[in-house]
Amino acid sequence: MKAFVIDSYKGPIHAAEVPTPTVGPRDIYVKVVAASVNPLDQLVRSGEFKQLLKYPMPVILGHDVSGVVTDIGTEVTDFAIGDEIYARPRDLRIGTFAEYIAIHQDDAAHKPKTLSFEEAAAVPLVALAAWQMLVDRAHIKPGQKVLVHAGAGGLGSTVIQLAKHLGAHVATTAGSASTELVTSLGADVVIDYRTTDFADMLSGYDLAIDAVGGDNLMKTLTVLAPGGLALGVTGPPDARFATQLGAPAPFKLILSLLSRKVRSAAKKRGVRYSFFFMQASGEHLRTLAELYDAGHLRPVIDTTFPFDKTVEALAYVESGKTKAGKVVITQN
Repeated sequence: MKAFVIDSYKGPIHAAEVPTPTVGPRDIYVKVVAASVNPLDQLVRSGEFKQLLKYPMPVILGHDVSGVVTDIGTEVTDFAIGDEIYARPRDLRIGTFAEYIAIHQDDAAHKPKTLSFEEAAAVPLVALAAWQMLVDRAHIKPGQKVLVHAGAGGLGSTVIQLAKHLGAHVATTAGSASTELVTSLGADVVIDYRTTDFADMLSGYDLAIDAVGGDNLMKTLTVLAPGGLALGVTGPPDARFATQLGAPAPFKLILSLLSRKVRSAAKKRGVRYSFFFMQASGEHLRTLAELYDAGHLRPVIDTTFPFDKTVEALAYVESGKTKAGKVVITQN
């Protein structure tokens, strides 16, 4: 089958003919209809997590998928041939930039009925991340205050919507061209990051989600209320990340040292910092499908590319041309 692979870390992504996936007893075999591009694809390609996530080369990239089940393993109970699904396959089993993929049934859910395949493919990773940040990690309650940077992006636009559904007050940073979009998604406060310092405008936030890193992350700590939590999406990683991936003890120490500066700064302010890396979950996707079908959440799509233009789709995202939401790759 045709797929888009890298042969080595930091190497170019290119089209290749690869063997069709093997279907395990608890796997569903999916004809890919659409996939979407995430910053995580570039992080895997660059070898950012190569000491913790050891992908055998060549590796097919792609973390989001929607499609149709064409075969099932002998122990599959939740799906049947012909089902329309969406998923973020678990780490070390990614590979949605391909004609077919085998996915563990626990990582998939039936596609939201109200969404097209293209819309559904834009959802899994960012929706799972938003749910796990807001519900599982921060336990956001009505009336609490949430700051999310880059609100027009795929993750930010989803966090805004889910946080509002949970009853939170939401602030976001975005360019002036995106003000109307993020306001329509539910943002209560929109700060133009090009002209205004968010740290001068905000205070007392219970949760802040940072996908920028560096000085922006350190400044984000200053707007948190005592006991507030900052979640870093781009790093620095911490010992919890090593635990999540089941890494050996030495990696926990290494990652703890990498995040020591920001954790120390957080402690001095009486707040908390943690690196965030989402986990595959079909159970969460089933809950999220209900929210999409009920109209509480909606996908935001920047543009679509045909499957043959997958290389161009990744280059488009990496160059920073995305204005809002996700880039989707279709095989219609």
